[in-house]
Amino acid sequence: MRRAARREPAGGCGMESLHQRANARRSPDSKEPDCGSACRENIAGLNNKGTIMNYRIVWKPRPGFTALSKPGDAGMKHLSYGMLKLAAGQSYRLEACDQETALVLLSGSVTVSGGGLERQAIGPRSDFFRENPWTVFLPARNACDVAATADCELAVCQAPSTKSGPALVIPPDKVKEVSLGKPGFQRRALMMITEDVPADYLFIGEAIVPPANWASYPPHRHDFDDLPYEVEMEEIYYFRFDRPQGFGIQKIYTDNRSIDETYTIQDHHTVLIPEGYHPVATAPGYSMYYLWVMAGRNRRFLSRLDPDHSWVVQG
Repeated sequence: MRRAARREPAGGCGMESLHQRANARRSPDSKEPDCGSACRENIAGLNNKGTIMNYRIVWKPRPGFTALSKPGDAGMKHLSYGMLKLAAGQSYRLEACDQETALVLLSGSVTVSGGGLERQAIGPRSDFFRENPWTVFLPARNACDVAATADCELAVCQAPSTKSGPALVIPPDKVKEVSLGKPGFQRRALMMITEDVPADYLFIGEAIVPPANWASYPPHRHDFDDLPYEVEMEEIYYFRFDRPQGFGIQKIYTDNRSIDETYTIQDHHTVLIPEGYHPVATAPGYSMYYLWVMAGRNRRFLSRLDPDHSWVVQG
């Protein structure tokens, strides 16, 4: 059985609070849209128990911060996730709280102040298919100011923590890179927040998938703490393609099919994976990028293959 949900420490900088502060800072006559339904779209489906679950979220890029997911959404227990989009010269502040935070630079350049950093240059990054990421890890109780030195987009990833300490910058040359899979299901994995980073929950990386390939294949899950074979980690995928019309297919399913969903994925789609196997494919002609954000107490790159399909790599 899955473990009971852990009671999280209280804090004031989760995604809901960030959303509320972003809206509170707008003047009454501001034309900037609210970072709610105008900036995100939930794609609802019914599981086999008749419960509506939103596993796919579409970010509609807008200036400022957009909260996309928080604990409680679609069965997620730990992860909060959102996107920060700033024009050159704009800034944004994250308040201190009982959340550890990872800022992943997707494009542009910024400076970061907080957790011992003083206007630390992050970036530039212009092509996430060819350039390794810049990542900033902020332990709990660190406020942070992000100032854009060029138009930029950042993923804001959070999970509960009471562990304090200084901020840590993971530059492109410190990213761990591995090639995974075989012809037909190959990907390049880039790992930024790993066991080497003193986090409580977060474990983060990126994947680059060539056209007409599957990833997270053969289908794998990380639903149970069963070392050294598997760890319990929920996950979020955020997708981009090398052409704006690019697309792929995401599958999420459990052994008993309590979850059994298939989605078309496109630019700026986010998929929530509270549990289950989660293979993904990109269409011929289109390279696919995805940011993967995992959270769990046993932070390891371990998973269990679906026994129906494990023969693909065992033969």
